[in-house]
Amino acid sequence: MILMIFAVQVALPLILIAWLGFLPASSLFGFVLQAAGAGAFLFALARVAQWGGPGWWMPWCHGGLWLLAVLVWLLRRGYAGASLFPETLPGWLGLSLSVALLGLGIWYGAKAVAGQRPPPVDIVDIANPFGPGRYLVGHGGSNRLVNGHLKTLDPSVERFRPWRGQSYAVDFFGLGPWGLRARGLHPADPVAYAIFGAELRAPCDGTVVAAEGDMPDFKVPENDQVNRLGNHVILRCGDAEIVLAHMRQGSVSVAPGEVVKAGDRLGEVGNSGASTEPHLHIHAQRPAPEGAPPLASEPLALRIDGRFLVRGDRLSGQGGSGQPS
Repeated sequence: MILMIFAVQVALPLILIAWLGFLPASSLFGFVLQAAGAGAFLFALARVAQWGGPGWWMPWCHGGLWLLAVLVWLLRRGYAGASLFPETLPGWLGLSLSVALLGLGIWYGAKAVAGQRPPPVDIVDIANPFGPGRYLVGHGGSNRLVNGHLKTLDPSVERFRPWRGQSYAVDFFGLGPWGLRARGLHPADPVAYAIFGAELRAPCDGTVVAAEGDMPDFKVPENDQVNRLGNHVILRCGDAEIVLAHMRQGSVSVAPGEVVKAGDRLGEVGNSGASTEPHLHIHAQRPAPEGAPPLASEPLALRIDGRFLVRGDRLSGQGGSGQPS
């Protein structure tokens, strides 16, 4: 899995940039399509992929190198001496590859951008749930390309029905030194992840309707597919419920029936439940019907500090004074 991530997010972009920089098309039309195809593909990859591993800043490096390759071609060759269209078979093959990359980039890039629009459901506004730190959205948005949680909206899959309420959830990773989510590529120790132990605060005034804090934190990638929420808190805020899941064992500091104010401490991020690595899962839903599973309810969208967060967005936590850190 780690090799696949680095092949797609590091090696493939560098190969495309090297192709553009060291093997530019000899024709003007060919180079324009080559630059456009590589650029569109890099843009789509930047919007679709999760960048907690290589670093959230990696797409910006790719974009800078792409721009450098284009500028070097313009300064060295530009329009002088370039034919309008390819004159050799390799030139036409390169043009065909460029068209394919352009098509893929436009298709997936457009879908990723469309996922930034809030879905056609009620939206719940909440405050920032984090204490100090910096955080990256791993899953978030209004389509499955950027938010894997939306698969539970499919009514034809029976096993998804008890979890329908979490369909517009947002998952957060932490950002440590150099903008990386962990110390190492995929460490087994959950403590090595930047978000592990991060303070969680009530994102709204409400009442605790459920709280669990005794489940174990697992080594990565072990997880509990039965008790999927792991240690968690469910708050009733008005006519919506806010669910915070995968919290740290022994950290949950509230109990059912307790009334909380926005900013009150709830606990810490952990790696309990169906979590393949430490992260915060948070979502909004209507209260489940009586007798139904707690998440078998109507899903709602979230706006955190006025932002509908999507994959790749970053969020700064709150400092001790309630201000962004």
